[in-house]
Amino acid sequence: MKRQSHLLTLPSMPFFCFPESVGFYRNDPGHSVFREAGALNNFNIHYVAAGRGYVEVEDVVYELGPGEAVLYFPMQRQRYYSSEEDPWDIRWFHFYGSGLQDYLIERGLHHSLLWTIRQSASFEQAHENLLQEAEEHRMLHPVRLSTLTYALLAEFIEHATPLSPVKSNNSGSRILELLPVMQQEAVKPFILEDWAGRLGISTYYFCKLFRSVTEMTPMEFITRCRLQMAKQWLLERKSATIGQIAEDAGYPSVSYFNKRFMEHEGMTPSAYRRLYGGA
Repeated sequence: MKRQSHLLTLPSMPFFCFPESVGFYRNDPGHSVFREAGALNNFNIHYVAAGRGYVEVEDVVYELGPGEAVLYFPMQRQRYYSSEEDPWDIRWFHFYGSGLQDYLIERGLHHSLLWTIRQSASFEQAHENLLQEAEEHRMLHPVRLSTLTYALLAEFIEHATPLSPVKSNNSGSRILELLPVMQQEAVKPFILEDWAGRLGISTYYFCKLFRSVTEMTPMEFITRCRLQMAKQWLLERKSATIGQIAEDAGYPSVSYFNKRFMEHEGMTPSAYRRLYGGA
């Protein structure tokens, strides 16, 4: 099964990024691509949703499975193909834009060809959104095409990590399942041992696993959740003092709350309330 949409390349492209093509190949054991260096002048990401396939890099063959992807920069040599025994469901999009190369290099995307995506469901949904728009409207809504391309690229940048030969176990998915609960209970006192105990693992392994999945420590995640709620309350609860907001957000110390807020927002909670709270 194949779904694909190929779009016109714009010679004077006014957007940061734009799709050249988007689609997927499923249950096609003969899917095989070889492009010499210099043959293709756009970026492309191929992501494996199911099944298996192979990517050749400097005469070394790497196997890709579900949740893994290959990112090619323009003009790179490309060689990838499906497994015949377990054909892959490969989701792909080709894209281009002025300034994209510097943007991706600044974020370290040039350091690896092969990646694993920690939260694949959101990436797959973003890909489907772009594919549907391209299929249904083609070039009628270029702003929307550009926006959806950036949304898909942003999902990749946010959740992709260089592919490691060591596969993670299902504890990684258990961390993801725990995040909404941690967010909901963020204002409560943070006790690392309790959260590790919910997964039945040591605090050391919990922190290591948490960082590998989210690229932050558990306390950094809790801090983000607390400050996000505090920002909302500063604008909604106009009669509440800064001290009350701080305590409700999990910070009995107003001075410490001010310090952490300043680190993230570049201003004090009082200044934020004055700036965005209206009259």
